Amino acid sequence: MSRRYSVVDEEPWETFQTSASTKTTTMTTAAKLYGKDLSEYDDVDVDDLLAQLTPEEINMLAKEVDPDDSFMPPSQRCSYECDKSPTGPLNRKKLIEHINKQALETPDIPELKPYVPGTIRGKKWIPPPQETVKEKEADEQIAIDLGDEYEQALSNASQEEIIDLAAILGFHSMMNQDQYHASLLNSGQPVGLGWDGVTKASQPKPYPMEPPNDTDVDATIKQVREDYASLIDLNWNNIKNISDEKFIQLFEGLEMNTHLESLSLTNVGLNDKTAQRLAEALEKNSTLRVLNVETNFISPSVIVRLIRALLKTKSIEEFRCSNQRSQVLGNKIEMEITQLVEQNPTLLRLGLHLEFNDARHRVAAHLQRNIDRICRVARAKLESGTPSQNFIIPVGSLKDRT
Repeated sequence: MSRRYSVVDEEPWETFQTSASTKTTTMTTAAKLYGKDLSEYDDVDVDDLLAQLTPEEINMLAKEVDPDDSFMPPSQRCSYECDKSPTGPLNRKKLIEHINKQALETPDIPELKPYVPGTIRGKKWIPPPQETVKEKEADEQIAIDLGDEYEQALSNASQEEIIDLAAILGFHSMMNQDQYHASLLNSGQPVGLGWDGVTKASQPKPYPMEPPNDTDVDATIKQVREDYASLIDLNWNNIKNISDEKFIQLFEGLEMNTHLESLSLTNVGLNDKTAQRLAEALEKNSTLRVLNVETNFISPSVIVRLIRALLKTKSIEEFRCSNQRSQVLGNKIEMEITQLVEQNPTLLRLGLHLEFNDARHRVAAHLQRNIDRICRVARAKLESGTPSQNFIIPVGSLKDRT
């Protein structure tokens, strides 16, 4: 049996459901405003009510409501409306002068108790006691259990051995420059330069300037176009005033060249126009293995174009293009470069600064997988007794590969 009834005044609705074995009770409280039941307004259309109001009543209602909408201008969210007409145009300088004048002319509020020099009012502030330096250092010490073997080795180690260990671990702040370099060179610690020793300034050694690049641009362009077998490495680094026509001639010869393996174009003024032509040449060349275009004026979008060109022939193993016109590539460009690198099975080293950690980690992990796969293939060929001259096992840290 089910029964539903309402109780007059402020009693809640109740529903009793009984059966032979169970009994369930459900209670809901009716909405009220100032003691008046609002349930009779549940089916009322608000739009119809607003349509019956006059403009004056709608204006009065809008003043009573403050909409919580940050997209509305403050003039429409504020209920205050000034009906006065402006007395003149706004002059910020005169307004500030008037405010300052009013502040100076307004008398100060008199104090209830006059100020008396030397009289302390209220409770005097006492600074908290400070811990001594030794107590603070003792509290900050952290107990590290290294094991009996390491504890015994460190306790019996000499000062020179501890300095060598700190240099190996890279703790530069624990030693001075002389100690650090002496440890790396394994030349013995300088006399009188222990933990408390003071290093002395040393006269810097003069190094001669690097000779200018005397590569003949026109001659090398001719050799590339004629596919000289002796030209394997081409270095145009730091050659100034190379025209775009000569770059285009070089890249036209690069398309048909079958012997050039390394091309270095660092600090030669390479721009987007010539870099686009280089990308087209890379898509047709199948022998180039190392490409360096660092320190030029290539935009991020053209860098993406160059990396995409590496997917055509898949022969480039090392590509360097850092220090360009735009130092920051942006998240969109870096993610696009990351996706292109992850599709390249032959790239082993990428010289490009990536700002976002996700892009750096993904690129480094993919380059590591490429290196491991090539090492496994080379090891298998060596074990089978059929070594290939084209396999070169890269040596270096992961930091050098990215």
